[in-house]
Amino acid sequence: MKCENCTKTECSKKQKNDDKQNTSVDALSTNNENEEKSEFHKLASAKIFLSDCLACDNCVTSEESVRIFQQNQKELFRILNLNKKCDISKHKVLAVSVCPQSLPYFAAKFNLSVNNAAKKLCGFLKSLGVHYVFDTTIAADFSILESQKEFIQRYRQQNQEEHALPMFASACPGWIRYAERVLTSSVTPHICTAKSPQQIMGSLVKGYFARQQNLSPDKIFHIIVAPCYDKKLEALREDFYISLYNSQDVDCVLTSGEIVQIMEQKNISMKEVAEVAVDSLFGEIKEEDIVRHDGRRSDGYLEHIFKHAAKELFDMDVKEITYKTLKNKDFQEVTLEKDGETVLRFAAAYGFRNIQNVVLKLKKGKFLYHFVEVLACPGGCLNGKGQAQTEDGKPDKVLLSQMEEMYAAIPVRLPETSMHVQKLYQDWLEGLDSKKVQETLHTKYCAVNQTASSMDIKW
Repeated sequence: MKCENCTKTECSKKQKNDDKQNTSVDALSTNNENEEKSEFHKLASAKIFLSDCLACDNCVTSEESVRIFQQNQKELFRILNLNKKCDISKHKVLAVSVCPQSLPYFAAKFNLSVNNAAKKLCGFLKSLGVHYVFDTTIAADFSILESQKEFIQRYRQQNQEEHALPMFASACPGWIRYAERVLTSSVTPHICTAKSPQQIMGSLVKGYFARQQNLSPDKIFHIIVAPCYDKKLEALREDFYISLYNSQDVDCVLTSGEIVQIMEQKNISMKEVAEVAVDSLFGEIKEEDIVRHDGRRSDGYLEHIFKHAAKELFDMDVKEITYKTLKNKDFQEVTLEKDGETVLRFAAAYGFRNIQNVVLKLKKGKFLYHFVEVLACPGGCLNGKGQAQTEDGKPDKVLLSQMEEMYAAIPVRLPETSMHVQKLYQDWLEGLDSKKVQETLHTKYCAVNQTASSMDIKW
């Protein structure tokens, strides 16, 4: 199968590996079904098609493909079935963390408010046997705050460090995979080292929450509900693995659409599902109403970092940000003027055609931006290919428009104002600038063996 954006005569790996991968996956599925025959054995295995992927098949190895296929609804029901067995030594605490960009999809699809959708989704998952349902907004708080700090450091070091600026956002796993596997060392030093919200949530659940519950990390099975398939790739990263307990920070990623598949298989009507408050990482406390960050279709890294930098570097309070659309609606810039001079220039580049243009400018030395919020999906995270798609795989524009309205209506909370975050910095991370902060909230993105020239792929 060939990527819709690829101009190569044939994809170098897909053709020769298809039969091998399909055989492995079919065998795996058969084994699982024989071992644990559940009512959901007919659900299709989760697959990342090349049109869902963000670069080309050169970015995904055969082994990774098999492990990605394993991340499907069958994994959820495998754990649920294990928990019904008499051997309690094999039981797992099942925790599900939901991305905020998934909630408007459930709300629009089932004609609910975002808050009601969150409670209904929580009620549905718990009716299956899930123990805890969390909101990942708190993880995005940490990711944004650490990204803000790193940008200030890079800006102040730009005359001493060759790769200090520009800084690229690190929250989108498809972009990270493309940068590491295709663009390599020309780009990776510019990527912010702050972990993505998904992986920080993994650390919170398998680290902080596990400790609070007196559990070892391997006794928790952690699932993320996300809007795109590329989160499945991110969950496989070796740097998000607890070797002492042989445990991934995130064990499985299911897309919003895969959750809806389960509802459809069970003939569940959301109207009949009881509303249950979303759980908190802090014991008996339940989450309040859903909040979001600045940003129209994502976690808002650009807006938060821009406002923070304006205040920290130039003592300017920016209340509202004005976007200037450049080549298209998914390529926009924001600037800060002081004394007639442009002192900050940020950009949002969504979709790989825009990303490719940004990268080409960087390589040619014609790069004007200090920071770029990079997201692989055109339209941002709400338009992830794991949700809001028609049967023929195209964006459901009507549903997406409803989702955007609903997301914009969610109240904004600044990460700095979260008392839980400040408490965790002290109690869990041993201070704002501790060694543990670097170890827990940051990682390093490096060039991986280059398998394709980025010039072979035209977006």
